[in-house]
Amino acid sequence: MSMRRTLAALLLALPLAAASQSVQFSGAMGRKALLVIDGQPKALAPGESHAGVKLLTITDSEVLIERAGRSEVLRLGASPVALGGTARQDGGGREIVLPAGPGGHFLAQGAINCRAVQFMVDTGATSIALSQRDADRIGLDYKSGQRAMSNTANGPVPVHLLTLSSVRVGDVTVSNVPAVVVPAAMPYVLLGNSFLGRFNMRRDNDVMRLELRP
Repeated sequence: MSMRRTLAALLLALPLAAASQSVQFSGAMGRKALLVIDGQPKALAPGESHAGVKLLTITDSEVLIERAGRSEVLRLGASPVALGGTARQDGGGREIVLPAGPGGHFLAQGAINCRAVQFMVDTGATSIALSQRDADRIGLDYKSGQRAMSNTANGPVPVHLLTLSSVRVGDVTVSNVPAVVVPAAMPYVLLGNSFLGRFNMRRDNDVMRLELRP
């Protein structure tokens, strides 16, 4: 067999899962989630898989899925999420590009300590802020962190201060990021200045670009 034919055979043998895949959470049917995978609807119960996408958990507003060893949170009605593709898998990228979402907010799929979360950029937040519900879901030991009080519109509330081992957005990972865990429920994890301050930030119309500083 010629070298060209050998290479062709090897390429054909590569897993199809390496291709980018579009997944969206469209609704719940009892204990099953209706996922739209590459344009095709599929109802899955926790623990079931289809086309390499495994459903881990489901709530009324979001699901946690896994593909190729990586977890993602999908929120009901949100835009489809592209999984896989050519993005770097080592978290060693240096630039994050975020298009504006509904209401002009910048949303991003990411991970805290390798557990999937959905962020919303908040340049007015001092640090990353997440609810106790999200902290419990991803296994943060926040109760052993420093206790403090935070002033809110409803008065002072107790919070926990801690440092996150890693925060990943896209293919960029930042280590040792200060964060605060609050008791109130929040639809997103706020991506505040303890993370954003590590980047040079530029906004071009409806696109935000974050370039990691040296």
